[in-house]
Amino acid sequence: MFSRLGLRARMAISYVFVSAAAVLLVEVVLLAIAIPQIRAADADARQARARASAAEAAAIQGKAESMAATTASAVGDEVRQVAARHRGRSDESLLVQAAPAALGRDEPREDVGKDGPTLVRVVATTNRRVIVSSPAGVFAPGSVLPAHAADPVSRRGQTNLSGHPASWAAAAVELDEPAASGTPSRVVGIVYAVVRSPDGGGPDKAAGSATRKDSAVEPTADGIRSLVMPGLIALLLLLPVGGLFGMLSTGRLIRRIHRLADGTSAMAAGDLRTRIHVSGGDEVGRLERAFNSMAERLDTALREQRKAAESEAQRAERARIAGELHDSISQYLFSASVVAGGLRKALLPGSELSRQAESMELTLARTMREMRAMLLELRPIALEEAGLAEALEELCQAYRSRLDIPISALIDEPLNLRPPIEHAVFRVAQESLGNAARHGEPNAIDVRVTVAGGRVAVTISDDGQGFDPASMTGFHGMGLQLMRERIGELRGTVEVTSAPGRGTTVCVELPVD
Repeated sequence: MFSRLGLRARMAISYVFVSAAAVLLVEVVLLAIAIPQIRAADADARQARARASAAEAAAIQGKAESMAATTASAVGDEVRQVAARHRGRSDESLLVQAAPAALGRDEPREDVGKDGPTLVRVVATTNRRVIVSSPAGVFAPGSVLPAHAADPVSRRGQTNLSGHPASWAAAAVELDEPAASGTPSRVVGIVYAVVRSPDGGGPDKAAGSATRKDSAVEPTADGIRSLVMPGLIALLLLLPVGGLFGMLSTGRLIRRIHRLADGTSAMAAGDLRTRIHVSGGDEVGRLERAFNSMAERLDTALREQRKAAESEAQRAERARIAGELHDSISQYLFSASVVAGGLRKALLPGSELSRQAESMELTLARTMREMRAMLLELRPIALEEAGLAEALEELCQAYRSRLDIPISALIDEPLNLRPPIEHAVFRVAQESLGNAARHGEPNAIDVRVTVAGGRVAVTISDDGQGFDPASMTGFHGMGLQLMRERIGELRGTVEVTSAPGRGTTVCVELPVD
């Protein structure tokens, strides 16, 4: 049952077994050794963190209150001195003159950290308008402090400084009035101090940590160390077991993949006959079948490409030869014909030289006619692209236009023949028309191609000079002999009927299948 599953399913089940065994082993070790130690250490750590956070929060808040009170006292002393020298000034003008000197004289050195200021002191009027701040730029002069800075009930609390939690405290700046005024002192401004927690935390964070449920487990350094050793032991136990499972489950797979890799390398080297034994019905087996199918298709495509290349090379060579014959020999023949005609006209009619010139002119005319017929035979026609019927029509039209021979064509359509039969029919028609035009000097040619009874019949008749089939020699006989061999290979028959002065008829029959 398990062997029938796909490769992926078998691998997954094997690894599930290994992982389940490893997890169970680790869980047993944790439950037996590590969990009690972690819980005990974590409880102690939570209590210590809670106490430390509370102490830190109290220290930060105390620092803020102390800084606010100290700064308020220093600013108050400076304001009294300024008020003694300049009586009648407003509270704001007194603060403007006194506050910078007081802050500069009592400025801490460690008020700026890597994340921004850790301590900010601000002197403002009673309506919270900022006079000056240290460090400068945190609270711009003329800006307004938060509302809690002037709250008469709560003079301390929590806020943010540079994006971090911080503690704040506020203190009043008082100015002692002369005894004659009836009021011992009055408030002329406020000092607002903010102190940021050094680690970016704050009292809120400390309080939240302290109020978490006791059941939550937060691993500490001791807890992590207690987990590392059992984990290493479990890993050491897991390695041989996992290696054994891996070797048992993937050994055959690796061998099959190696065979695929070797076959691919052989195919890349050009051996398209390489085939791989299909060794299963899983995904790798499907890949092996696909490889064989691909190799078969590539081999077939390469053979067809070679055949097409050979055919194309033949057509190109025939076209080249036809072009050279047309551009060179045909031009020379035409020039010789023109010279012979001129010579005949220049000589006395009936003279021996005149008769020889006339014979030369006729011979050159026949030679040019044979040359044009030969060029038509060499002229490539794309049979695969046009189809047999259209290719035959094009061939007949070429002989009509180039050699001025009336040709009647009767071709059954459509001719759905196999490619070898189509090529044979076309070559028979091409060879027969060429022979008739070159040797028979016909006045008309009749071409018929019919399909009936599972056979295709090709009949080509002309009314030319004809010949004696029993005494076929030279190129004429060679062409008919090659035609018989080509048709014989396809289990067809060739019949040639001719007699001197009675024209020629070529009948060819081929089986369709």
